[in-house]
Amino acid sequence: MDDRKLKILAAVVDEYVQTGEPVGSKTIAALPHINVSAATVRNDMAVLEQLGLLEQPHTSAGRIPTFNGYRLYIDKLMTTEALSEKERQRLDDMLEAQGALTEELLIQSAGTALAELTQCAAVVTNAAPKFSIISKVEVIPTGKRLYVILLITSNGSIKNKACRLEFDLSNEQLEFFTHYMEENLEGVSVEDLSEQRLQDLIAALGAYMTTLSPLVQGLYELSRDLKQKEVTVSGARNLLTCSELEKMDIVQFMEHTDTVIPLLDDAFSGVQVLFSQESNNFVIGNSSMIVSKYQKGNQPAGALGVIGPMRINYAKIIPYIEYFTQKLTDLISDEDEHEPGQH
Repeated sequence: MDDRKLKILAAVVDEYVQTGEPVGSKTIAALPHINVSAATVRNDMAVLEQLGLLEQPHTSAGRIPTFNGYRLYIDKLMTTEALSEKERQRLDDMLEAQGALTEELLIQSAGTALAELTQCAAVVTNAAPKFSIISKVEVIPTGKRLYVILLITSNGSIKNKACRLEFDLSNEQLEFFTHYMEENLEGVSVEDLSEQRLQDLIAALGAYMTTLSPLVQGLYELSRDLKQKEVTVSGARNLLTCSELEKMDIVQFMEHTDTVIPLLDDAFSGVQVLFSQESNNFVIGNSSMIVSKYQKGNQPAGALGVIGPMRINYAKIIPYIEYFTQKLTDLISDEDEHEPGQH
């Protein structure tokens, strides 16, 4: 592969990303940085097709990139542009406009902003639960023998569960439970909330065991929910307007968004581009996903990604993802440092 063919491949990808139309040799030959005739371009495009980097849709004389063509372009040929100060300010404003007061909301608002910017679907996995500390457990009476348990963690997660008990609880019993939880669970890592630990808590309730054990059982179920990785998808509807993707694939993806969790988990540090042809975990055919991991302190905490058709503007979208990843890392790491009682 000589430099000229690589330059022509890059030009075909850039042109196709812009127009969505198969690209002809005359279009490429007319570009100022391609100093060869249309005939030479045509020959080179034929070679690129033989190498499996371009293909010719049967209805047209022009060519489009294959996923191998995109892969080579992204790995070797693409140049991304640094964001201007004005663009960075715009991205900051988008994050702030969501009113993200907690870590959870901050991460979701980054996804919302990315979906809006790219007109694709944005996916975000939550911070790993091992970094979450239980800050409060509350019980709220809501009706006859009906109580809601609230579990609040240091990263801003609030989980609740309704529990129906055999008896109404007295104020004394409620106070005992709240105090007991303060003593035994506040400041404990969510990751350490094992079934055994909660069984030990039930056993130590003594005279209150019969009446209060359903609340502890409810807490165990809440902690199990918290430990499961959650994926938030923003802008999935953007994919439905894309003619290059199958509608049924998108509907299936919207119903089973957790299928992308392994792809997000397996991503390395830095920005990666993954193609549907390279993995069985992709629900949407002919699509790609740009993924980046954000950190909390020095630990990986979650991932941020954009899913779209293969024909998306990688050179433009990658700097957005890099910026949001860095911004999230900075914001949630700063927040962690300023949290009282955190070591």
